[in-house]
Amino acid sequence: MEEKKDEVGFAEREEAIWARKSWESLSALRLRRPLIQCITNFVSMDFMANTLLAAGASPAMLHGLQEIPDFTPYVSGLCVNIGTLTADWVHSMKAAAAFCSQLGKPWVLDPVAVSASEFRMKACRELVGLRPSVIRGNPSEIIALSSASLGATKGVDSSDKSTDAVHAAKSLSQASGAIVAISGAIDIVTDGEQVIGIHNGVPMMQLITATRCAVTALIAAFVAASPSNIFVATAASLAIFGLAGELGMEKAGGPGSLRMHLIDSLHGLDEATILSRVHIHSLS
Repeated sequence: MEEKKDEVGFAEREEAIWARKSWESLSALRLRRPLIQCITNFVSMDFMANTLLAAGASPAMLHGLQEIPDFTPYVSGLCVNIGTLTADWVHSMKAAAAFCSQLGKPWVLDPVAVSASEFRMKACRELVGLRPSVIRGNPSEIIALSSASLGATKGVDSSDKSTDAVHAAKSLSQASGAIVAISGAIDIVTDGEQVIGIHNGVPMMQLITATRCAVTALIAAFVAASPSNIFVATAASLAIFGLAGELGMEKAGGPGSLRMHLIDSLHGLDEATILSRVHIHSLS
């Protein structure tokens, strides 16, 4: 009985520490207002930009190859999302990622439906070689990218659970040097050794197009604002976004209104709410 109490006490203390770190990460973002370049798919641009603005960052939806040498060196961070991939966009993504890596700026990769084609897999392999700070995907995407296989997926959705992908995520993190985040019913973040689970969010968020694309951009903003601890910033961004979804769901009548209320809730998050409602726990 005493041992069980100790375990409960440790879990509560750990959760309180992570909640405090999440508030500090959001505060840093709001203070520094990082400029985040997003080379992303056509479906997600609007939601991604509004998510960044609501959190306190500045979005730049710039993907033209000709502008990257002039613009990318001045951004705070970069988000690369391969959702509506074309050959031209691959060149832009690689050029922007290379600038960020050379200049020590954080950048985040979202390998959308990476195993749907050899074209996508090849592009992602090349992008991973440019040393992203964070790779965020669903379980199937992380498993496929880790094993570099062309196994079947369900479009941009996932047929695997986030917990099933933990081993693949750890392997991918160790091989790439990136923090790896898996979105699912429980979001998971690993640096190749430690693994944590984020227990914030609501199922209806999955019914809003580009929700996971938007959280990838948010990760880029959090990491840009707190580059000295990418692991913490990644976990905090996932928890904050999930919490905004929970708060939005309290007012929403369905996916359409949830999208609106999620953005409003993200904008209005305060310290007390984050400290009492962020749920992050170690899984290893």
